[in-house]
Amino acid sequence: MSAPTTTPAPTTPAPTTGVTATTTGVTATTWPSASGAPATAGSVVGPAVMPSAQPLPDRPAAGRAPVPAVTVEDLHIAFGRGAARREVVHGVSFTVARGECLALVGESGSGKSVTARSLVGLTGAGAQVRAASLALGGTDLLRFGERDWRRLRGGDVGLVLQDALVSLDPVRAVGREIDEALRLHTRLTRAERAERVVELLDHVGVPDPDVRARQLPHELSGGLRQRALIAGALAGEPDLLIADEPTTALDVTVQAQVLDLLARLRDEGRTLLVISHDLAVVSRLADRVAVMQDGRIVETGPTASVLTDPQHPYTRRLLAAVPAEHAKGTRLSVPVAVPPDAPAAELADAPKDAATDAPTGVPTDPPAGRPAEAVAARVPSPDRHPVGEVVARLDGVARSFAGPDGQPRVAVREVSFTLRAGETLGIVGESGSGKTTTARILLGLTEPTAGTVEVHGRSWSGLTARERRALRRDVQVVHQDPLSSFDPRHAVGRILGDALGVAGVPRSRRRDRAVQLLEQVGLTAEHLDRRPRQMSGGQRQRVAIARALAPAPRLIVCDEPVSALDVSVQAQVLDLLADVQAETGVAYLFISHDLGVIHHVSDRVLVLSGGEVVEHGDVRDVFSAPQHPYTQRLIAAVPRIATPATTSSATPPAPQPQPQPRPAQHPTDPHLSDRTAS
Repeated sequence: MSAPTTTPAPTTPAPTTGVTATTTGVTATTWPSASGAPATAGSVVGPAVMPSAQPLPDRPAAGRAPVPAVTVEDLHIAFGRGAARREVVHGVSFTVARGECLALVGESGSGKSVTARSLVGLTGAGAQVRAASLALGGTDLLRFGERDWRRLRGGDVGLVLQDALVSLDPVRAVGREIDEALRLHTRLTRAERAERVVELLDHVGVPDPDVRARQLPHELSGGLRQRALIAGALAGEPDLLIADEPTTALDVTVQAQVLDLLARLRDEGRTLLVISHDLAVVSRLADRVAVMQDGRIVETGPTASVLTDPQHPYTRRLLAAVPAEHAKGTRLSVPVAVPPDAPAAELADAPKDAATDAPTGVPTDPPAGRPAEAVAARVPSPDRHPVGEVVARLDGVARSFAGPDGQPRVAVREVSFTLRAGETLGIVGESGSGKTTTARILLGLTEPTAGTVEVHGRSWSGLTARERRALRRDVQVVHQDPLSSFDPRHAVGRILGDALGVAGVPRSRRRDRAVQLLEQVGLTAEHLDRRPRQMSGGQRQRVAIARALAPAPRLIVCDEPVSALDVSVQAQVLDLLADVQAETGVAYLFISHDLGVIHHVSDRVLVLSGGEVVEHGDVRDVFSAPQHPYTQRLIAAVPRIATPATTSSATPPAPQPQPQPRPAQHPTDPHLSDRTAS
C-alpha cells in the first residue's frame, strides 16, 4: 500500500478563539484510490488504501497552552468536477475550546452541516476537502482514511442527528444499538456492556432504563428516542459531540428536555458543536455562535453579543424573522424596495430563499442593534379582513380508536369550538394531544364517535359521496412537507391544473387561472414547468398554498406548514398566509408545535392535552396569563432569544398562587366567551 503524499504550504498558527478568515496556504493531502488515481483528502474511498490513524494526544502538560478540541482553518469543500464543480464552503475557520459549546447557525444551503460533517469524514464520496488545518485535539484529520474515520466516529466524536426515528434501526432494541457502539469502541465484556447500556440511558434521563433498553424505537416517545440516540453517541466517551439540528420538529416541552440534557453535558465538560437554524435554541445552549451564509462565516462571537447586538445585515435579518411577542401585527419577512431610478438589483447577500421567493429588489435591512430595535422597523401586517359568519363548528366531538389490546383509546374528548371567516384559530399541544385527529375530523377524513361537526352549516354525516366532494372544495389543507404531498413526476402546471379540474374550472381556462394563483402567492408563470424537486422549500410551500386556493375555499387547515422551513422562509410563508387572508377572508385552523408561530398568526388559541381542551381564549390573554398548569408549562418551556445559556427545566413550574377563576359565562356564541381553562 502506498503511503499518502503530503504537500505542505506555509501556514500561520490556527486561532485559539473566535473565528478568523485566513489567506494562508493549504495543506493538500492525497492518497491512491482503488483505481490508482489520487483522491482528495476527505473523500470516502475504500479502506484497503487508507493510512493508519494518528493517536489522539494526551492532555497538555502544566504550563502549556491548551490544545483546542477542534481546529478548522481555511476549510474549502467542493462537489463535482470540471465545469460542474461547485464550492459550497469557502475558507471557513474556527476553533472550539475543550468544554465549550459552539453553534453554527444559518439557513439550508449555508454550509453548516457539511462543515460539521467534514470533522467525521461524512462529506460524501464526491466531496473535495482542503484546508490549512483540520484537527481534533491536535490530530490531523486531513491524513485520515476510512479505517481511521470509522474509529473516530462513535469513539472520539459522537454524532446526534435530527430524526432519531430515522437514525435508529427500527427492528432493533435501542439497548442493542448502544451495545454495538460499546462493542466497537470499548473493551468491555458482554456483561459489562449490558450494565453500561443501562447506566448511559439513566445518565441521559431515560426513566426505567432497563425496560427502555429492550424496547424498539417506535415504542418510545420522540423525546426518549432522542435521549437514546444521545446515549449511543456518548457510549465511546467522545471528546466532541456534534449535534445536527437535535431538537427540530420536537414538541416544545420535549425540546426543552433535550436542551437541558445537552446543557448538562456541556456543564460536565463535554465539547459540543451544535448545528441549528433555531436562534432561540442556540441562545439557550451555546457559549459562542458562528453565523454562516452561502458557505462563509459572516459573524461570530459570544452568543449574547451576537444575538443582542448583531452587526452583519444577514444576522439582523435572521433575528428580525423570528416570531416574537412584540412582533405580533407586523410582517416578519424583510421588506424589499425596488429603486425607481435603476433596474432591479441582485439580492447578493439575501437568504437563499429570499433570492428566489421575494420580488427582485434591494433588501431593506433591519437596523443594527438589539433584536427589539430591528423588530420595531418592521412593516405592519395588511389590514385584517372583517371577521364574518361561522364557517365551522365542532360541538362535543370525541373519537376513540382500538388499542393493541383491543381496548378503546380516546384520541379526543369533548372538543368544541367555532371558527369564523377571516379568523385564525391556533391549536397547540404535545404529540398525542389530539391536534391532528381534531383536524381530520373537521376535514371529514375521520368520523367522530360522538358530537357534531358542521362546515358551512352542513354536517359531514349523512352526505353522499358527491356531496362530500363538493363540500371538501370549501375546506382545503396545507401540509407540513409539500414534497411528500406532490406527485414528483408532475410539473407545477399539472399539479395546479388537477386541483382546478376538481374545482370545476374548464380545461381551456386552467393555465391562465394557474398563473393567477402563482402570482397570488408570489411566483410567476415560469414556475409552471418546474417539478417540485427543482424548487426551494419556500417555493414548494407557496405552490402548496396556491393549490389549496384553487377551489376558492372558505377554510384552510394549516398542519405544521412552516415547521420544516428556515426562519426567513418561514417568515415569508407566514406573511403570505396573512396577505391571502386579508384579501380573501379565508379562515385558518393553524396547527403547530411552535408557540411563537401560533402567537404571531392566531386570533384565538385552543390548548389540547390528552385529547381534551384545557384552555381556550384570545391568544394574547392565553400567552400573557395562562390559567391552566399545562399551558403554563408549555409557555415556560419555550426557548427565547438573548437569554443566558443556562438550563431551564421543562417540568411544571413550582406551585404558585392561582388567580381567582373568572365568573362562568355561557353566551350563545362560544367565540364571544371569556377565556376558559378546564
